[in-house]
Amino acid sequence: MTRDLTEGSCLKQILLFTAPLLVGNLLQQTYNLVDAAIVGRCLGTDALAAVGASSSVQFLVLGFCIGSCAGFGIPIAQRFGAKDYNAMRSYIFHSILLTALFAAVLTSVCALLCPNILRMMSTPDDIFAGAYSYLLIIFLGIPFTLLYNLEAAMLRAVGDSKTPFVFLAISTATNITLDLLCILVFRWGVAGAAIATITAQALSGILCFFFIRKKQEILHINAADCKFSGAICRSALVMGAPMGLQFSITAIGSMVMQSANNGLGSVYVSGFTAGARLKQFTLCPFDALATAVCTFCGQNLGAKRFDRIKQGIRVSVAVALSYGIGIGLVLIFGGRVLSMLFMSSSQAAVLHASAKYLRYLGCMYWMLGLLNVFRLAIQGLGYSGRAVFAGAIEMAARTFVSLVFVPLYGYTAICCADQVAWTTAVMYLVPMCLHLLKKVEREVS
Repeated sequence: MTRDLTEGSCLKQILLFTAPLLVGNLLQQTYNLVDAAIVGRCLGTDALAAVGASSSVQFLVLGFCIGSCAGFGIPIAQRFGAKDYNAMRSYIFHSILLTALFAAVLTSVCALLCPNILRMMSTPDDIFAGAYSYLLIIFLGIPFTLLYNLEAAMLRAVGDSKTPFVFLAISTATNITLDLLCILVFRWGVAGAAIATITAQALSGILCFFFIRKKQEILHINAADCKFSGAICRSALVMGAPMGLQFSITAIGSMVMQSANNGLGSVYVSGFTAGARLKQFTLCPFDALATAVCTFCGQNLGAKRFDRIKQGIRVSVAVALSYGIGIGLVLIFGGRVLSMLFMSSSQAAVLHASAKYLRYLGCMYWMLGLLNVFRLAIQGLGYSGRAVFAGAIEMAARTFVSLVFVPLYGYTAICCADQVAWTTAVMYLVPMCLHLLKKVEREVS
């Protein structure tokens, strides 16, 4: 149930690896859309705003969890590509230790600071209570998020992208069912949506755990693998922490942007929330393709197949650009209709805000495809720290637009912040990736 990405057609291998990831991401985002639709239509736009008021904070924390676990998977993929299975299992052991440490620290700190975070985000008073209950429950579910994402990263590192998708599909169906139960039957409000989310996340993690124990013997660790090594721990941390920080640093810019948007009032918070949910759904192909590129580069680096790395990046860029242009047109011309998933046509102000955000995004969506491919290629080559700098560029760009232009141009500036961040990051990532390809080839050969 593993896949060797060092042989065969680059395009075919990447697309075959991408397909389960894509379907899994679409299922996850379908849940997010359904979740927002249930909250918005059953509990009202204020409840939708309460859920969305902390979305950038969730991205900050959960993004660190997801990014760190993905980073831990890179040396596992490299050792798998090199057929060095003893070293691979040692990296698995140290990744588990680090993930457990992250779970304890992040859950404790985030739960304690939850109200302070929401105040820092300028959360409107009329939605503060709902936002607090939702965010606190999400924070308490951090260990489950880490559990699933570490196990999924391990499976993908050895070429198995299908199994995480299957369990994610089960989790998504469970999530939607629990959403309806907790909100419509138990009447738990926005807290019910959060409870449904962390329960489903726990289920996917548990299913992955038992699958690895029963079916993926190559990932099993024994007593000999459980010897602590400072060098391996540092190596795993150097891969995982920067990748997590990259998400978090990017999210800081999003937090500044969302804080500025929160100050514009609940109408714009609701419109931005609806648009952001649709954006996350359309990001799925980019995310899936980028994850495939990262694993592809990692395995081929271990096998010293530099020709395949270059070809894999080229075909991935072509796929990303084609999709970005196509979906951008959909957002430009169909954003208002799509936004009606979350609200009725009578809420004209909120609909207008959501459609405007999506229309502006669509004009530059292809740029995001370049950003994802080149950033994850750099990470797959083992230079997570270089990719972190791209996150810092995004953060600086969003912060600049939020602090300088939002006071002048209001919501229009919010609608342009992402595109400015993507463009500035790509201007750094493309030449850096080309430089690192030459550097790695010289050093290894």
